[in-house]
Amino acid sequence: MAIASSSLTLRRLSAPSKLTSLHQITPIPHKPHLKFPSIPNLPRPLFISNLQNPKPKKPRWKNPEIRSLFTGIVEEMGQVTHLGYAQDVGFEMKIRARTVIEDVKLGDSISVNGTCLTVAEFDKERSEFRVELAPETLRKTSLVELEKGSYVNLERAVLASTRMGGHFVQGHVDGTGEIVSLDPEGDSLWVKVKTTPQLLKYIVPKGFIAVDGTSLTVVDVFDNEESFNFMLVAYTQQNVVIPLKKIGQKVNLEVDILGKYVERILGSGFLSSIKSS
Repeated sequence: MAIASSSLTLRRLSAPSKLTSLHQITPIPHKPHLKFPSIPNLPRPLFISNLQNPKPKKPRWKNPEIRSLFTGIVEEMGQVTHLGYAQDVGFEMKIRARTVIEDVKLGDSISVNGTCLTVAEFDKERSEFRVELAPETLRKTSLVELEKGSYVNLERAVLASTRMGGHFVQGHVDGTGEIVSLDPEGDSLWVKVKTTPQLLKYIVPKGFIAVDGTSLTVVDVFDNEESFNFMLVAYTQQNVVIPLKKIGQKVNLEVDILGKYVERILGSGFLSSIKSS
């Protein structure tokens, strides 16, 4: 099947080519205890001026209905090659990838660190695609901590023929958590994440949770610490971004939707109406 919150102010940028981060904090490089495969340097320049698909002049609004579904099985780690403010569309991000761009089309949904985003442009020759980021997305997710060069988990939306190797993940981030500990045990890694009581009530031992878009199994829940933990095996550590983060950084969280449905049914008085009938 996986900085402490601070008040961040997004401001309109007049020189997007100079932007290297969506916040003013530069993360200290983290060295996980496992050896990760080397990744080749990105080609220059990082900014694209001749993408093969024209840029839409106005943002396209979508209905809030569920249009995509993911499994939480990360297909690859992509790398952010550009982020900044673009005229007419607001904040945008360009990501270098290989697998998810193979059959990409305009309007496709791709999970980026567990956040369902829409492909607005792509260039297969450069193995790169562009997504647009709404201010609300930056406020509610950990994407605000990304900078040029950051790695992100990527997954395409499932097809009818896709094997469900993880669990049902919508790409609708419920909130963020803060990494409070990273403890190796053999070649595995224990990760503890602190979150809000509002989210913790949906998290149960041995239950599903999506952390940065990775389908994981919760090991324990610590109500008095408002936290939970999970373990990453060696293979997972080398194929997702979580071990690349350090203590204090944020992760996107999406709880199992089944818990929300149960809460809704119990709160609607449905069971009481059955008992009284």
